[in-house]
Formats: sequence, C-alpha cells, structure tokens
Amino acid sequence: MRILIVEDDTSLVAGLKKALAPAGIAVDHEASGLGAIEVAPSEAYSLIVLDLGLPDLPGQEVLRRLRDKGCEVPILILTALGEVKDKVKCLNLGADDYLTKPFDLDEFEARAKALMRRGIGRPAPVLKCGNLVFETSSASATLGDNPLSLRRREMAVLAILMAHAGKLVRKERLISEIFSFDEPVAPNAVELYIGRLRHKLGPEGPKIRTVRGLGYLMEEK
Repeated sequence: MRILIVEDDTSLVAGLKKALAPAGIAVDHEASGLGAIEVAPSEAYSLIVLDLGLPDLPGQEVLRRLRDKGCEVPILILTALGEVKDKVKCLNLGADDYLTKPFDLDEFEARAKALMRRGIGRPAPVLKCGNLVFETSSASATLGDNPLSLRRREMAVLAILMAHAGKLVRKERLISEIFSFDEPVAPNAVELYIGRLRHKLGPEGPKIRTVRGLGYLMEEK
C-alpha cells in the first residue's frame, strides 16, 4: 500500500513514515497544496493525509479541488483546529476522517489503516489463496499452520498478489505501490522480492508465475 502525506512539517512526516513502515506502507510526501493537487489524481494511493495549514493553499481548498477532480481516495485531515465547525466543513467537503494535533502515533496508524481498508479496491481484512492466509490488519501470513517470516516489502508484494490471485499484476504496479517517489529502485528489485517469496512459500504454497515482459500472477489452488 502507498499513501501521500501533504504536510510542510518535515519532522512530523518523518515520524509518520516511521510509524507506517513496519506495516509495509510506502509514503510519498508533498509539502505544498498545489503539488498534491497535481500528483494525487494520477497515482494509485490508498490514502491521502492532508494538513490544513499549508504554506501555499488552505488545506480545505486542496480538499475541495481534489474532490472536484474526481479523486476518490480516502482523505484523513490533520490540523491544529479542533472546533466542531472546522470538522464539519472538512467532512462536508469530502474528508473521511479528522485528527487534531497533537495526536498519538498509535491512533494515527489505527485511523489510517481503517481508512485504507475502507477505500475502493483495497484488500479484504483476510486474504486467502489455497493454504496461504494473509491478515491485512496485522500484516502477518501463515502457510498451513506455520507463520511466515516476511520483510516489509515482501509483505507488500504478497498482499497485492493475493488480492488479485488468478489475475496478472503488472510489474509497474508493484513498483508504484511498494516504493515511494524518493526511493531508488534497482532494476531487479521486484524480481528479488518475488524470488524470496517463492522460496518462503516453497512447494506447499501457491505458485507465483512470471508472465514474461508483463508481470506476475499468483495461481489459485
């Protein structure tokens, strides 16, 4: 999963990235409202976290423009404004949730995950493919009765393949969902994670088939 954080406080963004990293959530960052309006509608985000106190545009205006552009991604508002009228205005403009600063990182993580589960096309709480089970809320997987030890990006790749089991998942989609804009991507990065998953699934687990030149497909059992 991949989210966009629209916030000009870089120290806060660093804290949010750290909180989300163990769940395999990639984070893109935009410090300006105009930048967010440009990039958000064209990317496959699971969530947009939007601060109201941006340097160039009021966050409420950014929210309005995103919804006017047809952006349906869930939006979580962050703000120091805690009055009911401010919350109501944001919700009426199309926000999905509202968190007042300062806030607890555990609460932020819980709200963010809840919105991502609610979002259009997001994975179900439990994904199953044969004897492989993936719990999206805890980012944990079991093969038969045995837990799988997975690294962060291995979890992300596995969740995407299982959510589309029996269907082709293009390599470009995997790259866009597991890497942030500012992360370097090695040419064989996806192949590396696919190879690790195949090894961990072994002969007992579902097979991940390579569709040459296109992407990967997890075969349903």
